[in-house]
Amino acid sequence: MKVKQRVLVVDDEPGVIRFIKISLALAGYDVISTTNGEEALPLVKSQKPDIMLLDVFMTPITGFDILVELRTFSQLPVIVFTARNNIGKTAIDEGANGFIAKPFKPDELIKKIQEILQANNLDAKDTDIQDNCGPTSPAES
Repeated sequence: MKVKQRVLVVDDEPGVIRFIKISLALAGYDVISTTNGEEALPLVKSQKPDIMLLDVFMTPITGFDILVELRTFSQLPVIVFTARNNIGKTAIDEGANGFIAKPFKPDELIKKIQEILQANNLDAKDTDIQDNCGPTSPAES
């Protein structure tokens, strides 16, 4: 039996979380969520999600605050989402793996999640291959 991939959704709008949870559950994901940005990092540590969906504009702690702190201890893939289209480049510059603008359709979100998880999985496999190959030049022998 395939283990469900776990998605952490962080957004201060309960309606958005409800929409995402239903959409992702129907697509076969295990979804955990919080409307409180301060709970996001403890949930990353305790629940071990495979990916995070992170709203940018929350208070008192913003999605960018969460992302910067997350990157001090984890390379968890993060997709930033917000209603402001001009945030995408900033999100990537701050360490996000992807961006999607609100409003989005469930299939667009699922496709983005699959792309990021697949890319992250390939990166992890490349690292494993490099780590297990031994010395790569005579100078390393």
